[in-house]
Amino acid sequence: MAIVLAALALALWSFARTWAPGRDDYPVQGLSVDSNSGRVDWGTLAAQGADFAYIRAARGADMRDPAFARNWAGARSAGMRYGAALDFSLCRLASDQATRFVTTVPRDNAALPPVIRLSFDPACPSRPGRDTVLSELNTLVNLVEAHAEKPVLLNVAPAFDARYDVGSGINRTLWLDGNFFPPDYASRKWVMWTASDMRHVDGIEGPVRWDVVAP
Repeated sequence: MAIVLAALALALWSFARTWAPGRDDYPVQGLSVDSNSGRVDWGTLAAQGADFAYIRAARGADMRDPAFARNWAGARSAGMRYGAALDFSLCRLASDQATRFVTTVPRDNAALPPVIRLSFDPACPSRPGRDTVLSELNTLVNLVEAHAEKPVLLNVAPAFDARYDVGSGINRTLWLDGNFFPPDYASRKWVMWTASDMRHVDGIEGPVRWDVVAP
């Protein structure tokens, strides 16, 4: 029995590492990367059919992703579509986080709309009230959009949405998370979905967040 269970666990692990939604259902698919993904071979990645890449630029107001400039240039050179992402922090002012973003990400007409990632950071215990959070987010959205000259996407994690119901408070395109199963936790329909946060693809050392666009 132990051998059977071990074999089953290995099969499930192998399946999870390679799984992605079918292209017939979701024709446009890409991924999110940051410095934790390791070095990216952008030519190999593009050859595998990834349609776009979102690249983390910063986390909060204090951390500029050390791989951002390299990944930004690599995606562009490989001919992929690319965009920048900011991990929002409840522990720093929106204005400071916007400053970090706009001083990290160059203005680029070819770039995709920027993404603001909304999830709880274990290193930040602050949990302000909903009105305060929505006010700060509106400030951040406006400042990032003024820099990018494009409307932002809001990538809202389940726990963050359960506490703050961002979808009903800020009218921006929603990007939701959910391994293997399309998410249904927000108050509005999603346009993008992180279908897996454990996929492995050639050209990247570590697992990536695999993202799809609603058909």
